[in-house]
Amino acid sequence: MLPRLVATDLDGTLLRSDGTLDARTLGAIARVEAAGIPLVLCTARPSRVLAALSRATGHRGIAVCSNGSVIWDLHTDMVLDTFPFAVEAAREVVARLRAALPDATWAVERHDVFAREPRYVPHWPVPADTIVAELDALLEVAPLQMMVRHPWLTGDELVARSRELLAGLAELSHSSSADALLEIGAAGVSKASGLAVLCERHGIDRAEVMAFGDMPNDLAMLQWAGRSVAVANAHPEVVALADEVTASNDEAGVAQVLERLLE
Repeated sequence: MLPRLVATDLDGTLLRSDGTLDARTLGAIARVEAAGIPLVLCTARPSRVLAALSRATGHRGIAVCSNGSVIWDLHTDMVLDTFPFAVEAAREVVARLRAALPDATWAVERHDVFAREPRYVPHWPVPADTIVAELDALLEVAPLQMMVRHPWLTGDELVARSRELLAGLAELSHSSSADALLEIGAAGVSKASGLAVLCERHGIDRAEVMAFGDMPNDLAMLQWAGRSVAVANAHPEVVALADEVTASNDEAGVAQVLERLLE
């Protein structure tokens, strides 16, 4: 049976390792939309960096960005919803983690704005208008997402050390095995919560959703969806949770499953 909605992570899942979309995957995306099935791109990326991808996909689909903090319409390149931290909750998260991880450095995402404290070193290109200021000043405006980098702890270790400290206060994840970065969203905000909002609006039951992913920030989404698929290169936790494992992102694993369904 065809799903009524398809949700997929981007980096490491839909995109190849070089960050591009192959022709086979583009064709599968077009066929999904032509069949009347909404396509939702679910990513840790902020909406401000999705313009090129939107053009590449022919402005198809909806994006759940910043791990659920923003819902973005790729057809119109417009924000549909945001789910930011409350300022006081963000400050409490910082206070607890600063005490436990004094060597960590911090950055925040707001809509269309990236900001960081002076010690934080980005591992990817950032906007020319990046705000650099002390963290307390950055938190005067409610962030959509906060990022924590540590000089020696891995992403998995950062999540493990922070989980008990921040239970009920924030959502924790990481999205890259190559980049030890803890991603922190407001309590209850995840890729799954973003999908739930969209499905409620369209009258789609979670059992009718198929989701694809590869990293721990996809776990909530994969657990929520009626059918979950991991790519072969996925994190071990994702592979263990998924209902099915397809080929890797460099072998158009998502397209292979979609083609099979559409046949």
